[in-house]
Amino acid sequence: MTSLGKYLKQLNKRNNMLVKIKVLKEFNVTILQVSADVRYWEDAEVNGESDTGDGDNVPCKVGDSWCPKIEIETGKILNWKQGTTAEVHYKVVDGCGWELHDEHGEVVLEASEGCVPSTLRPKGGGYGDYIKMDIDENGVIANWGFDINNFFEDED
Repeated sequence: MTSLGKYLKQLNKRNNMLVKIKVLKEFNVTILQVSADVRYWEDAEVNGESDTGDGDNVPCKVGDSWCPKIEIETGKILNWKQGTTAEVHYKVVDGCGWELHDEHGEVVLEASEGCVPSTLRPKGGGYGDYIKMDIDENGVIANWGFDINNFFEDED
């Protein structure tokens, strides 16, 4: 028996066996909940006009954050105010938090802050610092494309 095996056997005898094990499990992710700390609200156009410095006109604003709840399959923002259009160009740098929810509403993956995943930049550019997208009057994000790989950090 290896020395690791002997050590684990001794731990088990004392009923002190605490281990961390990575488990791969499949989830059907259905919702992307974003919480982005926006620096310049006025960089967005809402209904064809620049928003205010406090973001008074854009839907999904909660406090100082922009918090769209996006249906992953369609790119529709579920908490969008119908009839409102927007051209979003928000600088958030490392202030982009998000949660991925399964079909039961359970959070299966999350980050409290970090770079903007390219999924949230369907207009291109931004390099992890900007959320860039156009949203129609029904709350649908133009050129939406969800890529789960955008939500994993490289593991070495």
